Amino acid sequence: MIAANGTTTVFLVDDDDFVRESLAALLDAYDFKVEAFSSGRDFLAGRNGHHRDGCLLLDIHMPGLSGLDLLKKLRAEQEATPVILITGRRDRAIEEQAKALGAIALLDKPVPCAALLAALRQALPA
Repeated sequence: MIAANGTTTVFLVDDDDFVRESLAALLDAYDFKVEAFSSGRDFLAGRNGHHRDGCLLLDIHMPGLSGLDLLKKLRAEQEATPVILITGRRDRAIEEQAKALGAIALLDKPVPCAALLAALRQALPA
């Protein structure tokens, strides 16, 4: 189990209100600090250009700036924040892009709690 103690921040970006609220509640139950955003653009505006410690939990399929586009932008800016991608529509091309961009994991929706916690253990320092 991860000992988050309310200090480890997971930046959650998903356009689906139900998914975002459900994942935020789950993470909160495990003592993660959660900052939730409904779009990639909201995330970019909310970070004010500052590097933040923590992990990004990012939906791939969003209108406007997709999760993969956001991840490409962050990597182009040399942003090394660990990223866990989530998707409701997996295919080989997405898997290859996720790997090439250094994603810690690609999880299918609905996101299994055990898989999410395992990915967070890998993404976040002890």
